[in-house]
Amino acid sequence: MVIQTERLILREYVPEDWGQVHIYASDADLVKYMDWGPNTEDDTRAFVEAMIKTQEQNPRAVYEFAVTLKTNGMLIGGSGLAIPQYGQAALGYCLNKQYWGRGFATEAASALCGLGFRGLDLHRIFAACRPDNVASARVMEKIGMKREGMLREHMYAKGKWQNSFVYSILADEFLGMNGR
Repeated sequence: MVIQTERLILREYVPEDWGQVHIYASDADLVKYMDWGPNTEDDTRAFVEAMIKTQEQNPRAVYEFAVTLKTNGMLIGGSGLAIPQYGQAALGYCLNKQYWGRGFATEAASALCGLGFRGLDLHRIFAACRPDNVASARVMEKIGMKREGMLREHMYAKGKWQNSFVYSILADEFLGMNGR
């Protein structure tokens, strides 16, 4: 499966991707708001292997893509949808810091919402971020997600209980903004 946007190609992971994934997955500053990382090489290899295995699921519960530049094929991050129950999916994204601030996360997230609502017939897509992760919140708002509220200390990660802002968008909202 491949999704093309104006500047990006979102494609399925292949085993050789682990090195490019490891560049950002091992960056402690980059993953400070994630519930994982920084990764060891083994962690990153295991992640890529697990994502390749999800490609065989039928029906699929995870659609995780390598985010690559259309101009040169450089892998700059990852983005995906996880479907915990019928009609809904959790959206996630993570980009190499070198590519922050250029709208790539917004472009990838919007493309995945398009896949979810047009291709997978989802009703609702949601996402979460740490309250201090202003850039991630901005991405969600730019693609039309609305903040639903805050989950207080709902997750134990990186040695402490974490809060999360929860955002969502419904199919009618997204399709109304982006054409059916």
